[in-house]
Amino acid sequence: MEAPWTHATVLLNEAVDALFGNDSDPDSAQADGTYVDATFGRGGHSRLILSHLSPVGRLIAFDRDPEAVAQANAITDERFSIRHESFSHLADLAGASVDGVLMDLGVSSPQIDNPMRGFSFRFEGPLDMRMDTTRGESVAQWLETADTNQIAEVIRDYGEERFAGPIAKAIVARRQERGPISTTTELAQLVADTVKTREPGQNPATRTFQAFRIFINAELEELQQALEACLHVLKPGGRLAVISFHSLEDRIVKQFIAQHARDVYDRRAPFAAPKVMKLKALDRIKPTADEVAANARSRSAIMRVAQRTTA
Repeated sequence: MEAPWTHATVLLNEAVDALFGNDSDPDSAQADGTYVDATFGRGGHSRLILSHLSPVGRLIAFDRDPEAVAQANAITDERFSIRHESFSHLADLAGASVDGVLMDLGVSSPQIDNPMRGFSFRFEGPLDMRMDTTRGESVAQWLETADTNQIAEVIRDYGEERFAGPIAKAIVARRQERGPISTTTELAQLVADTVKTREPGQNPATRTFQAFRIFINAELEELQQALEACLHVLKPGGRLAVISFHSLEDRIVKQFIAQHARDVYDRRAPFAAPKVMKLKALDRIKPTADEVAANARSRSAIMRVAQRTTA
């Protein structure tokens, strides 16, 4: 039976328009292309992309969440295929074989809202947070052995939490006194007892949960690898659209596009021709007020769009 948790796809039409260059006519040349939905989720973007493809167009999707893969396997369209892999495996695709890549980063609503996944401090559940529940260690397992410095570094670097040190000390002290933390509510309460001040309207555990999720899934490292892979797989003129939901992700995407969207000069050979840019920055798009009103989780989304040059 399908879980009751639903997912509202963020920047749905804007993302697909960005991939096709605002030309999503099934009779256009773009409709014959090969596209990648690097984060299938619950398939909102994938289904709309498929509706704009011609009979010879192709869509390849990636997702490491077994529940997302199960949803994808229900799509019987012969133009579609799903890979149970992280999007860093984009590098496995042939060079210059793809006309567009879409990445919708972060965690989906069904993952957040299902207590058994352990992503949310709002529900009692096992402290898991793995995107792929078939491999790797959970947050609870990592916290059983991580020392204070390791925990503090993760909370500080991935959560930008100024109370990282006290939270880490409290976690280790709790482990020594009463055993390791195993549930979401235990961790949320410990953080709330440790962090005495917080931004209005934000749960004290928000940054710590974000940090542990990003770390346990190596999200930022995976993103860096996937972005580099796009330079390899995108055809000249192919488009990259990336939707991010927090500053750490967006900073990586912004810097990656900026790095490859300018001519690079070799200071050791000042008269040599520059290395030509590999990307052209096209757009930065945020949800409309209407979308934010209908789906509060979209409020922090930013989509950056770039195009592969002929270099």
